[in-house]
This record gives sequence, C-alpha cells and structure tokens, in this order.
Amino acid sequence: MRKPPIHKSFLNAFRGVFMMIKTERNFQIELLAFFVNLFFIFYFRLNNTDAALVLIASFAVLSAEIFNTAIEKICDLIQPDFDKRIGFIKDIAAGAVVLTAIASVIVGVLVYWKYVFS
Repeated sequence: MRKPPIHKSFLNAFRGVFMMIKTERNFQIELLAFFVNLFFIFYFRLNNTDAALVLIASFAVLSAEIFNTAIEKICDLIQPDFDKRIGFIKDIAAGAVVLTAIASVIVGVLVYWKYVFS
C-alpha cells in the first residue's frame, strides 16, 4: 500500500482534530481551557519558559483526550456490548486523561502564582 502524499496525511490529521472538536464534549471543555491559557499567556506576559510549560501542559491534556477517545472507539468497535474488561480498559485510558489534567493544573498554579501574587 502506498503512503499518501504528506499534505493528505496532514489533512487527515486535522480532520481528526476537527472531528474531536465537533463530537467530544470533554475535548471542547479542554480546548476552552487551552484558549483561556492562551489569553493568560498574553495578559500576564509570561516569559518564554513559563509560556512553553503552560502550552506543553495544555497540549498534553488535549493529546491525552484524543488517545482516550481513540481507545474508547476501538473498544466499542471490538465489543459493542457491555464487557467489564472493556470497561476496565476505558477506565484506564480515562485515568490517563485525569492524571494529565491534574498535572496541568499543578503546572498552571506553579506558573501563574508568581504573576498573580507578585
């Protein structure tokens, strides 16, 4: 099988992101948090290192949510009926998102603290 041209690969990838925006509520909420962080980066005039930390944390949460959704969709395709083993897999994937979100909140507190309270 031939690989698609690079521009088609990028189009497919961005289509996946747009599908997440259109269909996944949690991704929409996390995207809102990303835009709030973008606003804060400019409002507080974060230095490059702090801005990079906030952006990495934000993109990590968005990426974790995409992986979680992909795992859930694969599980649903493999086993459409309830199966506690599939539920366990889905819970683990969701747990990765929660841990990433907690880490991003910690990064946000550590970074924004000095801008808000100094």
